[in-house]
Amino acid sequence: MSRRTASRNGRIQKPKDERVPADAQAMSSSFSGISVSPRTPKASHRIGHEDEESEGDVELSLLGEDERQQAANGLDLEEQADHSTPHELSSEDKRAMVLLCVLYLIQGVPLGLALGSVPFILREHLSYSQLATFALSGYPYSLKLLWSPIVDSVFFVSIGRRKSWIIPMQIIIGTLMLYLSLNVQVLMDDPSNHVTQLTFLFTSLVFFSATQDIAVDGWALTLLSPESLSYASTCQTIGLNTGFFASFTVFLAFNSEAFAAKWGVPHLTLSAYLKFWCVMSYAVSLWLLIVKKEKKEPLSDVDMSIKAVYKQIWAICKLRHVQLLIVMHLFAKLGFAANEAATSLKMVEKGFQREDLAIAVLIDFPFQITGGWLAANWSRGDHPLRPWLYAFWPRLGFALMSTLIVYYFPTPPITMGFFVFLVVQTVFSSFASTVQFVGISAFHTKISDPLIGGTYMTLLNTFTNMGGTWPKWFVLKGVDLFSVASCKIQEGTSELVVKASECVSDQGKAACDELGGKCITETDGYYIVSALCMLFGVGFLVLYIMPTARKLQALPTSAWRVKMS
Repeated sequence: MSRRTASRNGRIQKPKDERVPADAQAMSSSFSGISVSPRTPKASHRIGHEDEESEGDVELSLLGEDERQQAANGLDLEEQADHSTPHELSSEDKRAMVLLCVLYLIQGVPLGLALGSVPFILREHLSYSQLATFALSGYPYSLKLLWSPIVDSVFFVSIGRRKSWIIPMQIIIGTLMLYLSLNVQVLMDDPSNHVTQLTFLFTSLVFFSATQDIAVDGWALTLLSPESLSYASTCQTIGLNTGFFASFTVFLAFNSEAFAAKWGVPHLTLSAYLKFWCVMSYAVSLWLLIVKKEKKEPLSDVDMSIKAVYKQIWAICKLRHVQLLIVMHLFAKLGFAANEAATSLKMVEKGFQREDLAIAVLIDFPFQITGGWLAANWSRGDHPLRPWLYAFWPRLGFALMSTLIVYYFPTPPITMGFFVFLVVQTVFSSFASTVQFVGISAFHTKISDPLIGGTYMTLLNTFTNMGGTWPKWFVLKGVDLFSVASCKIQEGTSELVVKASECVSDQGKAACDELGGKCITETDGYYIVSALCMLFGVGFLVLYIMPTARKLQALPTSAWRVKMS
């Protein structure tokens, strides 16, 4: 095993004929795009803020003399690059982008299952509190920072720094999918008694996908040329979203027997779907092992051991502006947390067919990709957080609209006009989400330091992901907590009302049916939780996010780098 090393200035050397000025234009993930030039440490001066100096007077001393002189003159190298002329993608960069899209695709498939389609399938059989337990399966993706330094620092030289992790992780993902395909039917037939086992299996699947993501993020920093580095987020957008929607939208549609009968297509079972992606994971892993060669990264005298990287993370987190960013990320998504966690489930509960919902999301998919490219142009330059800020208001507005849609949802079957309205609402809502993802991904790409590879990106993305993950458990628990349900039992001319702890899932309804009653929901906790989330979201946006974001994006890129001893 080998420890991670990098060039002192973090630059990946390219032949002269390939070194073209960067133009700060870039695309970030299914939601991304931004302008970023070769991301190298900037200057050897102290960060010019008294509060940061009090944190330890972190020095930046990783540049050559010319760059130091530019920094001393108050020039920011990457900001200068924003005004350079655009360059054409080389054939090598294009091949690298295809590879990255495929790797992100494999990562997106299990995420689409764990966070998308499986909860919808389970909704008919579980209460919201039980769904909250299953929602814990998404946590590893938000906590991968805890083990990213290990992925960044330990590898087999003979295989390659990134391939040492990507190949085994994909093999494990494929094996887990194979195991699930052989046992999932038994588990899904009686999910209320297998919630813990299902949660463990899908948590494991997400954990290994998250580990693969750390390695892929790090490889993207060296797989692409410095001038094309910003397109790494584009690959993430296309690959991750395609995998997610294949497992969520496409699978839900083809898994529906009604959809298969209506359109004359084969019925796709969860077992068959898992087996297909098991084979794909094995095939891509075999290709990487035999065909794809990984370039060796330049050596450095900088200590990149696991301990050193953890210390580096701590040094970054001690910076005052990083702390402000962390607080902003942890609470930024709370305003629309109820909408994202429970609205679709509530619509299905009110009679909206799963396959119709899948079709609505499928129609939305190309608009998300297009929106990512459009927002990328908006995000380039000196204000990458601008689209992220602007998209807050429409996103909060669509969250309110979604709550009203649930409240006034018509009795099925729904009309074509209402279905079209839902599709339009979904497209605009997801576009606002895509714009936000683009802006924040662009900002992260701009300030990340390749000297610690995937760890820096993971550090920034961890708090973004956690901001959308941690509220989900509380939202789903809150729906049941604030709900008041009764089991009404008719006995002759009188009516007996029995308070039920949960009267929504199949289990709760069955218990009421055994008593000869019918479940009646008097107060739906969904509306209370939605109102609380949106009120907090508006207040936090105005009082904290807007002034803090403008302050952070005004900082030079060098302010986000710290010295590696």
